[in-house]
Formats: sequence, structure tokens, C-alpha cells
Amino acid sequence: MTVAAVRGHAPREAGAKMVVSLETSWDSVGGGNLEATAVERARAMLKVSANTPELLMLRLTDKATNEHGRQCCGGEVTLLLEPLATVRPHIAIFGVGHVGLELGLILSRLPLNLHLVDSRAGQLTPERLAPLMGGEARVEVHHSPIPEMTLHELPPGAHILILTHDHAEDAALCDAALRRADLGFIGLIGSAVKWIRFQEQLRREGHTDADLARITTPIGLPGISGKMPAMIAVSVAAQLVTLLESQRAVQQQTTSSLSRPT
Repeated sequence: MTVAAVRGHAPREAGAKMVVSLETSWDSVGGGNLEATAVERARAMLKVSANTPELLMLRLTDKATNEHGRQCCGGEVTLLLEPLATVRPHIAIFGVGHVGLELGLILSRLPLNLHLVDSRAGQLTPERLAPLMGGEARVEVHHSPIPEMTLHELPPGAHILILTHDHAEDAALCDAALRRADLGFIGLIGSAVKWIRFQEQLRREGHTDADLARITTPIGLPGISGKMPAMIAVSVAAQLVTLLESQRAVQQQTTSSLSRPT
């Protein structure tokens, strides 16, 4: 976090910085209630994998809310709470069959949190997943007889890919995903006919056209039409990387705008 602006008297000057993790912190933006409040908010952002910067304005008077002790400097401090680029996105693959395994192999080489979810324990054996464990990704394996229960455990902003062996599981996951407004990309593998049937079913569950528009299907880059599992995986991975790069660019632009002096 950075002291973005100061009005009146404050413990630290504009430009002072502090780094906060879930367990510890480095440097200081002023101590006392100011710093404790900011650290508390920063850790709340970390716990939900927030990737958008925030401005936090705190007044240093005896009339201001002071949950961590009084600071009566008389000034006002604006802090920029900026998640570092090291915060890893979460991507969940539901269905670790032929395509899911190939996709997991590619994504495991990237700095992200990779969730592998399947209702079949045989798809998640250590021997089968061994090639995915040596890359940059933090891999979490979920044997979930009811996969949508694992979906509920994912953090806000997580991107999900639905490609199970069972269309009933796919439909249940689509329904559960649409009931979470805080998810990122929702991708569904399958044909146009499958999607027509799913739309009818999801509408019966109460989902609107706007809800259905949140699901991307088919998944992958439109210019790649091959049906080999590895080819599909390359196409979907490229689509996800494009999305992640776009989000990173927006985050950097937002950070630059918030940091600009007024």
C-alpha cells in the first residue's frame, strides 16, 4: 500500500509504502489506528484474491472511528491499496478427462492457482496427475462426488471451465455458476445442440437471457477447429491467457489512474 495523499498533519508523507501479506508486513505507513485499519482491509482483500486497487481515506482526529486506538494528528490520509501482480488467478477445471488433463498440463506451467475437480477418483490418482505437479501453478485436487459443492468454495473472481464426462454434471455446474455473480469466466465445452438444450433447462431454473450470456460456449479460439484433446486444450488455454492479460492491463491502468496526483 502507498500513502497517496495527505492533508494536514500525518505520521508519514505521501509516497510512503508498506507491503502486507496474510501473515506479516514490511515497512510502515504511520502506525496506530491508521496502519492497523489499512492492514486489516489489505488482508481482507488478499483472502478473496482481489485484483482491483482501492483507495482508503482515514481521518486522524478524536472524532473519527478508531477501532485500534486513537490518533489525533488532525490530518487526513488517503491510502492506495494495490494488490501486487504476484496475486495468482484461480482457474478451476471441472472434469479431468482427456481434454481436462491436457488443459491442466498447459496451465500447470503458469503462475496461477489451478483447481482440478472430478467426481471420479480414478481421474485424480497421483500417477495420472504427476506431470502437472512440477510447474509454476499451485495445483489443488478436489475429488468431489457433487462438483458444484467445490464450485461454491472457490474465491470470488475464479475462472471456471466445465468439461465433465456427464452432461447432467455440466448442467448442474452451469446452474450453480450462474447463481454466483462474483465468478469470472464461465466456459462450457460442447456442441450447439447441447447448448440449446442447456438453455431450455437453465431457463426453467429461473435464469434470464442476461444470465445465460455469462456462459461462453463453445470454448477456445474460434480459428482452431481441431477436435484432438491437445488441440482443444491449446485453444482454450490461449483464450484464458488472453483474458488474464486483458485483466492485468485493466488493473495496471486502474492503478495508474488512482496513483496520479490530483
